[in-house]
Amino acid sequence: MTTAYALTDSWTMTRRELARWARRPVAVVVNLVFPVMMLLMFGYLIGGGRGVAGDYLDYLVPGMLALTMAFGLEGTMVAVTQDLNKGVVDRFRAMPMADGAVLVGRSAADMLQSVLGLAVMIAAACALGWRAERGPGPFLAAVGLLLLFRFAMLWIGIHLALVAGKPELVQAVQILVWPVGFLSNAFAAPGSMPDWLGTVVQWNPMSQTATAVRDLFGGPGGEPGHVWAAVAWPLALLAVFFPLAVRRFARLSR
Repeated sequence: MTTAYALTDSWTMTRRELARWARRPVAVVVNLVFPVMMLLMFGYLIGGGRGVAGDYLDYLVPGMLALTMAFGLEGTMVAVTQDLNKGVVDRFRAMPMADGAVLVGRSAADMLQSVLGLAVMIAAACALGWRAERGPGPFLAAVGLLLLFRFAMLWIGIHLALVAGKPELVQAVQILVWPVGFLSNAFAAPGSMPDWLGTVVQWNPMSQTATAVRDLFGGPGGEPGHVWAAVAWPLALLAVFFPLAVRRFARLSR
């Protein structure tokens, strides 16, 4: 029964977060459109593709999908800190509710938004002429890797929000996420970079996901051996930050 109560409480909190979307349609649309604008900007305005063999769009799209999964945590962090400062979390904690249901509901709602954002990005890429070449099975596996990476990043964001505690500190903490995105192989191949930088880029968890997704999509820059790393990295991050976030949340009122 404890598990059933926890799932019910988590779903209630998920519905609460989804209700916020109806009250903030502009923010939702902006979050969906901004990654598409970045895809167009890097693909056609700024250009790039240093060290990329083959069509650059085929290389760029998986990198942009992985980048989208890494970025966009600011909304999650602001929502968590606002609930903390408005006393909403204290009221929830005074109710007969499963520990962590508020956080699980927050992450579940954000994952639904991430699925929608991923669908919009893939549709935009297809409109530009990009295609996944290896069929539905590898395509779904690639989407699963992207969402797994997103789930891990969400819990990092939730933990950082609980540590920051105030909405005005979110922007400073959000800067910590930027190196994950830009010190990666999203836009250029590590082989075209200085040796020390290429090594850093290759070890980046986002680079592992992007490389694995490129292989599953059948695009340039893909390496099949990275699929396991693309699974192991998010699971390792979850193993660290999920319990840290839940423990931090449990100690808020002590």
